[in-house]
Amino acid sequence: MVRRVFFSFHFDRDHWRANQVRNSWLTQDDRESAGYIDAADWESLKRQGDDAIKRWINDQMKGTSVTAVLIGKETYDRDWVEYEIKKSWRDGNGIVGIRIHNLEDESGYTDSRGKNPLSKIYIEENGQKKFFDDIFSTYRWKRDSGYDNLGDWVEEAAQIAGR
Repeated sequence: MVRRVFFSFHFDRDHWRANQVRNSWLTQDDRESAGYIDAADWESLKRQGDDAIKRWINDQMKGTSVTAVLIGKETYDRDWVEYEIKKSWRDGNGIVGIRIHNLEDESGYTDSRGKNPLSKIYIEENGQKKFFDDIFSTYRWKRDSGYDNLGDWVEEAAQIAGR
């Protein structure tokens, strides 16, 4: 079965790191990705406004079964990342958090660890808040051997969501 994964991340700060994760995902024949855009196209899309960005995200998420939230230093506060996580839940996608702050950027620098956006988003069950970081797993790309284990992480997230 082909898994199509949407990659959610802070574009301006983490696109280089995110590309490393995305490219490792695409090394297998049974995998596709969505939610990745090059810098020039992203700048053009931002100039078109929030409605255009939302349409682009919605189109990119069609046909995906899992959303990989790539967590860098400032991902926690990104409105579009929060939108993508909530939409993923509404659409029945599995979600996996992946910490990417220890990956090098285009200048060879790593970053400091940021807060997990899955820790602020929740659903209510029986009058109780259930936070997404208690439902879905979060891994560290380097420490947890992301290159070798991303497929397993995606499958786990899909199974949690019943996909």
